[in-house]
Amino acid sequence: MDLEQFARELSSASASIATGLEVSFRVIVKEIEETAKEEIGVYQPAYGPFDAWAPLAESTKADRVRRGYSDDEPLLRSGELRESIQSEVVGLAAIVGTKSEIGLWQEVGTERIPPRPFIGPAYIRRIGPLMEASREAILNGFEICIKD
Repeated sequence: MDLEQFARELSSASASIATGLEVSFRVIVKEIEETAKEEIGVYQPAYGPFDAWAPLAESTKADRVRRGYSDDEPLLRSGELRESIQSEVVGLAAIVGTKSEIGLWQEVGTERIPPRPFIGPAYIRRIGPLMEASREAILNGFEICIKD
């Protein structure tokens, strides 16, 4: 194989790898979104650098009941926060998040609200599968190059 042929093979592998990465990426990013949504309403344990969620204050529980919600489903009231979580993928760049200010306050906490992160932990829970999917896409791209 001369250098020109080798360059063509690498170019072919590169295109195959990019396609495989993008397909895998879209699946994993959607899983991150779904994982974040599933965390709403359920106390979360410590995960990675994120602390376990603090119990709701008794005053918060009483307010929830007064407004017609269950007393102890953290971050879940109308479902608006959960439904605001979205993902967007452009090539190999993605974001999973919410445009809700309440989501930001809950994720990082405030002076009066302890942090109850739901997006950060969802990313960490799915990083292993993302890395494995990336590895497989790269290996498959080079296998196609070698087989041809």
